[in-house]
Amino acid sequence: MRPREGLHAARARGGNTRQLVHELLRTRIIGLRLAPGAALSENDLAAELGVSRTPVRESLILLADEGLVDVYPQMGTFVSRIRFADIASAQFIREALETAALRDAVERATERDVADLRALLDAQRDAERHADTEAFFQLDEEFHARLMAASGHGDAWPVVSQAKAQLDRARRLSLPLTQQLHLLIGQHREVVDLLERRDLASADEALRRHLRLVLSDVEKIRARHPELFSEDDAPIRPRREPRDSRDRRETAENGGTLDG
Repeated sequence: MRPREGLHAARARGGNTRQLVHELLRTRIIGLRLAPGAALSENDLAAELGVSRTPVRESLILLADEGLVDVYPQMGTFVSRIRFADIASAQFIREALETAALRDAVERATERDVADLRALLDAQRDAERHADTEAFFQLDEEFHARLMAASGHGDAWPVVSQAKAQLDRARRLSLPLTQQLHLLIGQHREVVDLLERRDLASADEALRRHLRLVLSDVEKIRARHPELFSEDDAPIRPRREPRDSRDRRETAENGGTLDG
């Protein structure tokens, strides 16, 4: 299904256009379908999605607030490159919230909670067999959301999800590493086993080790994809376009109708 068709269907169901555009662009950036450093044109995005420039512009502002895009006056808007400082901060927030929830999950988790987590492990193993990293990423998200729900704090998961946008881009890049899926599934299984045994100290240690894995992978990922990372942990300014090309682009982008 094309993005325009998806947006039209969602809007027909009463969805907010700006929210839908923001979610779609955010998903593309985190999923690396919009690569770090890629130029973003309001006109092109509006035409592709079948919306006016206003919700696109507002969505890009929200994405800039999340650190997912960089805006350069007189130059344009670009998908931000990945900064290690952002990854480290996101991982810190995620670890703090998930391990705090785990303490309650060890006390509150039911047999149904454990069964649901093990079902997700089975689905993850199936994704591994098919080398389907996209399916695995979504199942990984479901696993951690379900683990938090077992604590009674499932409503906190959107906070975790929002905070780890930068981290998720690094996680996506790490999945193709050799044996990465097998390692992650083993760590998930260890956490579930310890949760079922009500062993808080060991479960906490296992979850922290699991969540920190991406930090140890960052240098490997950066070596493979240096063009996607900021070398100095600051936004990398894109090269300026030739003056005549920039004038044509700015003229074209300023020619649209700004409706709501």
